[in-house]
Amino acid sequence: MSTVPSRTGGTPYEEVQASEEFSQLRATFRRFVFPVTAGFLVWYFLYVLLSAYAPEFMATKLFGNITVGIVFGLLQFVSTFSITMWYRRWADREFDPTADALRERIEGGEVR
Repeated sequence: MSTVPSRTGGTPYEEVQASEEFSQLRATFRRFVFPVTAGFLVWYFLYVLLSAYAPEFMATKLFGNITVGIVFGLLQFVSTFSITMWYRRWADREFDPTADALRERIEGGEVR
């Protein structure tokens, strides 16, 4: 794709950015990513705050030498991998087909 101005006055990149399809694609992405990111950050900061301000709670033994803090720490990894798998499944189903169609239109010179 060239950056030479098109018939409508903008570069092909600007035309794509101004297109309704691209706007919908960005909105779809944001509707998924922002809430998931906010949820994860709340969960992460809860862990950090409990570690800092409730050390007795985090040191509570659940069984053997396994404490609440260790379980919460391991759950951070579990939640990270779960979110990654969830995002991948969502992207394959909802986001990528639209992005691929838009890319094909762009590469075919059909940008409007």
